[in-house]
Amino acid sequence: MAKPTPNNRKRKLPRTNRVSIMLNDSELRALNKYCDAYTVSNRSKLIRETLMRNILKRFDNDNPTLFD
Repeated sequence: MAKPTPNNRKRKLPRTNRVSIMLNDSELRALNKYCDAYTVSNRSKLIRETLMRNILKRFDNDNPTLFD
């Protein structure tokens, strides 16, 4: 298997699908407070990466293993 190079590791995939979420007032305040505290400039990226990290972790945990 070829070692990933910096060019193909950072390949951009176009984001053409929109997903929207609704937050209540306290959830939005918590998100804004987090973004201010940790100087997050791109909330979409934060939410997307956090969501996908959680999904992939759950997929990994749910995978059957040879020895339990």
